[in-house]
Amino acid sequence: MALHNELLFVFLALPGGTEWIFILLAVLLIFGGKKIPELMRGIGKGVRDFNDAKNSAKTEIEAGMKETPKVEPVQ
Repeated sequence: MALHNELLFVFLALPGGTEWIFILLAVLLIFGGKKIPELMRGIGKGVRDFNDAKNSAKTEIEAGMKETPKVEPVQ
């Protein structure tokens, strides 16, 4: 029952259609029509860089898991 209440709270906390319109209008008023494409390019570049770093870390971890440990003989 607690999970149901948490999901309901998260669902109700998300903005609806009218709220998104107000948010977009506020962004348009704050940044202006000419700055929005630059803002979106910056966000896209940030997301791309994040995904590249995430994939790089993932491949390094997977490569490390595939390596066999080197065991030195005991004398």
